[in-house]
Amino acid sequence: MPNRLAQATSPYLLQHADNPVDWWPWEADAFAEARRRDVPVFLSVGYSACHWCHVMERESFEDDETAAYMNEHFVSVKVDREERPDVDAVYMEAVQAVTGQGGWPMSVWLTPDGEPFYFGTYFPPRARHGMASFRQVLEGVHSAWTGGRDEVAEIAGKITQELAGRKPAIADPGAPTEETQASALLRLARDVDPASGWFRGDTKFPPSMVIEFLLRHHVRAGSAEALHMAEGLCEAMARSSLYDQVGGGFHRYVLTPSTGGPLVPHFEKMLYDNALLARVYAHWWRITGSPFARRIAVETCDWMLRDLRTEQGGLASALDADSEGEEGRYYVWTPEQLREVLGDEDGAWAAGLFEVTGTFEHGTSVLQLLRDPDDAERYARVRNALLAARAQRVPPARDDKVVAAWNGLAVAALAECGALFERPDLVEAAGEVARLLAGVHLDGGRLARTSRDGAAGANAGVLEDYADVAEGLVALHAVTGDAAHVELAGTLLDAVLEHFPDGAGGFYDTADDAERLFRRPQDPTDNATPSGQFAAAGALLSYAALTGSQRHREAAEGALAPARTLAAKHARFAGWGLAVAEAHVAGPLEVAVVGESDDRRTRDLHRTALLAVSPGAVVSVGAPGDERVPLLAGRGLVGGAPAAYVCRDFACRLPVTTSAELVAELRA
Repeated sequence: MPNRLAQATSPYLLQHADNPVDWWPWEADAFAEARRRDVPVFLSVGYSACHWCHVMERESFEDDETAAYMNEHFVSVKVDREERPDVDAVYMEAVQAVTGQGGWPMSVWLTPDGEPFYFGTYFPPRARHGMASFRQVLEGVHSAWTGGRDEVAEIAGKITQELAGRKPAIADPGAPTEETQASALLRLARDVDPASGWFRGDTKFPPSMVIEFLLRHHVRAGSAEALHMAEGLCEAMARSSLYDQVGGGFHRYVLTPSTGGPLVPHFEKMLYDNALLARVYAHWWRITGSPFARRIAVETCDWMLRDLRTEQGGLASALDADSEGEEGRYYVWTPEQLREVLGDEDGAWAAGLFEVTGTFEHGTSVLQLLRDPDDAERYARVRNALLAARAQRVPPARDDKVVAAWNGLAVAALAECGALFERPDLVEAAGEVARLLAGVHLDGGRLARTSRDGAAGANAGVLEDYADVAEGLVALHAVTGDAAHVELAGTLLDAVLEHFPDGAGGFYDTADDAERLFRRPQDPTDNATPSGQFAAAGALLSYAALTGSQRHREAAEGALAPARTLAAKHARFAGWGLAVAEAHVAGPLEVAVVGESDDRRTRDLHRTALLAVSPGAVVSVGAPGDERVPLLAGRGLVGGAPAAYVCRDFACRLPVTTSAELVAELRA
């Protein structure tokens, strides 16, 4: 019989609806039930694409005996971290503070008041390698609760008090300076392995925000080292098994095998990684014209639309790592499988090109592309054939909830890639995503975090949702000239300024009217996505450049302050703050293009403006007399011809009427 999760909208929670565990969703009634029964709450947090979450479910949550023990002695609560990043954040902070590490599934035992007192992540069904079994942990927690309640209460109280009093340590007020940026570059350079191009470490996540900083710093400061590092990282990622060499798009991360050999992916594919990386590769192309960068950007966008697009025009959050009960089964190949699909000659050629030697699990191989193919036509034919053959396999499950923040990132990527690579279908797709966010997620100026099947979820948007959607809308306006996107971005940023400030120049990650947890989450450091604070800084700065709003610019500058401190200690976790700071130091440049949309001269000026590489440059295009966006106000034709105005803080140079003149102005 299904448990309470059968009524959930989250695909991750629905995966647990038939467990024998009597799961509760995160709600007040669950904690009230724990008080009534005088038992602890077992909080399990994960997400749909999490491999070890599925493993723990199969081993423990689907086991009748284990479930019966849980049901007797605990109230068990299951949370999708992607729906409730606030719940995940505050308890993950506790896990990391006590154990020194974290991850998913996250397993935390709480008092009925929500105070944590015992912590862990994945627990195996049987003790191994010094790790207690899940049943042993359950029995130990139950024993402590029934026989040592005072000690449990003391531990919970101390942990809660310590964490509730924490504030981000910001030693240097004010936005980062040129000196901050140069210092951050030196620290990042020390972390790069010059032989491989990757950052050092056995686990390699795509450092999207850091690469964006490096590209912007190269342009603004003329740093050849920054470009070299960015290109090395981009090449390493896209040639390794992190990138799906057959279907496009990036996996979540790769591991360095202890025995040597190719990097091994953690095979889930996340929307946020691919949205960020598509934009990074497009910006690399915009600076250098690299055909490789263009290919990866376009293929990543095509993958997002092919595999993640929902019927309502949004983008699903992720594809699982597993299929047919095995991680990565969908993506790996044997030499024999290549020959079966391609024939002996092309099969042998593909095996050499993609390094398929049968050294992965069960004689399979992940695919990598360490050298360029010697025959582009053959390469395309082989990839198409492999993609068609792979489509006959059982695909990984898709988590089809639409997350506002990640769709905002995708709007920016699709819009920019569509414009830069002359793919109007990508721009149209960006518009469809934006319409879904406006029509389904937005209500009374406030955002819902998620939707599914065209219906908004119950969870309130967090700071990154408002900031990333606003960022996407500003990027979409630059491409389409639709002033409504700027107006909507302003509505979202007004909500940020009203409901998220911390009173010290920064922002909390949750609104002032959000559900109260034992701590109000606030973390300015980047993780897999830009931190809410740095994302807000970027959106606020761009909006200020389009509107001339000093209020928004000052808020952006205040939100950038943590980047100064982080740059001196943990620059890899401040990439987006450093990237936004490059735009702040550069102005950012403001480009207004005035002319009729059906005039080729207007289109040429507009495209030239979009090709501008100045960090964070904003673009607005409109017909003469269109003053809905303040940057366009008062700007007219010149001698009856379309004109472009290059400005900084609304102070403009003389207008120009040709693309060549505009290029010169942008370089100046």
